[in-house]
Amino acid sequence: MSADTLENTTVQEGLEGDAPVSTERFLTFSSNGLNIGVSTNYVIEIITNHSITMLPLAPDYVKGIINLRGQIIPIIDIRLRMGKPSIDYTSSTCIIVLNINSVQIGIIVDAVQQVMDIDQSQISPVPVENQQELISGMVSSGDRSVILFLDCEQLVQTY
Repeated sequence: MSADTLENTTVQEGLEGDAPVSTERFLTFSSNGLNIGVSTNYVIEIITNHSITMLPLAPDYVKGIINLRGQIIPIIDIRLRMGKPSIDYTSSTCIIVLNINSVQIGIIVDAVQQVMDIDQSQISPVPVENQQELISGMVSSGDRSVILFLDCEQLVQTY
């Protein structure tokens, strides 16, 4: 999946003269049983089976670097970055390559789920007692689950 196939933020007119609804497209993925969304504005591509070169003296969540068509991209295991235990990678494990303010970074996730449009007015802040530095908000999904939103700016600042 490339950035060319992903759409940017859109504004849709409501029915019967309602106010415009601002939606943004998000790629959702799972990590440690959580459903997490990242704006497709940041997503470059999703890759699997790529060789990661380990780096000495790097934090445990920095798995190393990859050479993606001549670009050296650092790879972070998002599960470890969020303080969760490590697991063995499976056939559904993949790397989402992001471009955040001209910084390219890859995040290892348990599985990619879907691309979905989300009404930005429905996104709520995370309750203070459950605050996580890499989560910028949350929304209730139709299947009685919650989608958390990855704060990409914070991810780049703290990696």
